[in-house]
Amino acid sequence: MNVRRLIPATALAGAVALGATALTACAGAGAAGGGADGKLDVTASFYPLQFLAERIGKDHVKVDTLTKPGVEPHDLEITPKQTGRLGEADVVLYLKSLQPAVDKAVAQSGVKNVVDAATLTPLEVHGTSGHDHEGEEGHAEEGHGDEHGHSHGEAAEDPHVWLDPVKYAEVAKGVGAALEKADPGHAADYRKNTDELVAQLTALNTEFEDGLKNTATRTFITTHAAFGYLAERYGLDQEGISGVDPESEPSPARMKDLQAVAKKENVSTVFFETLASDKTAKSLASDTGLKTDVLDPLEGITGKSQGADYFEVMRSNLKNLQKALGTK
Repeated sequence: MNVRRLIPATALAGAVALGATALTACAGAGAAGGGADGKLDVTASFYPLQFLAERIGKDHVKVDTLTKPGVEPHDLEITPKQTGRLGEADVVLYLKSLQPAVDKAVAQSGVKNVVDAATLTPLEVHGTSGHDHEGEEGHAEEGHGDEHGHSHGEAAEDPHVWLDPVKYAEVAKGVGAALEKADPGHAADYRKNTDELVAQLTALNTEFEDGLKNTATRTFITTHAAFGYLAERYGLDQEGISGVDPESEPSPARMKDLQAVAKKENVSTVFFETLASDKTAKSLASDTGLKTDVLDPLEGITGKSQGADYFEVMRSNLKNLQKALGTK
């Protein structure tokens, strides 16, 4: 990001030329941000990265997101116009392999400052609790492996790192460092805001640790198997109905397997999410006499979300898990 400076009439010709170059670059950046407002133009691929940019950048940044509220991120399609605007951003934040359309657009954009959140914290391949999943179909489309360890090829790493506050804090540090590099004039503010956010995420981790310490069961069933990192962090067992793709249909064998798991592990609730259909969850719940509730993978915030931002929705997730798992 460049800042406009007034060049005195008596300045040397070389200095005038340098100032003109700076003004041209600033005008180019302003085109992507809706005007030469002096703010860093940041484009985030989806909500968790948008949230970090807004919390860390505050008044120094203007943040746009490729995934609008209510759009399921895995299914995002990007227009040529969006790809063009992407190339005008000062900083692009994305998570490689989560959204194939974004991966392609970023590669074509030519943006200098690109931050791949998948490089900011170690990714893992997650299984579930080890129950028999024979007959379950894998879902390796869009570069993903199945959260149960199956795929139409090698199992891929789980991208849902933001659902673990500890790993999300690591991503936040990387985003903060990227903003400092892109806009060194406000580095101190970015560093301060990053430290504050990391402290809040650390406190949230403690809330989850304490809140899920003593429960009647450690197993939960969810339509979208996005909670592998959360389950690992707090000693829980995730049983996903449909793998990482929340719209995919589970096999009859998988549904039968989940009925057995629910009975054996004293599961009381089948979780669904706000951005995908609850049809499968309600079908399984009806067949097993279980309740349904929301466990939000926080890929977007809408009017149906149980909270207005990341922290509010995560605390709603904690309350819903406590209720479902039988907190003692």
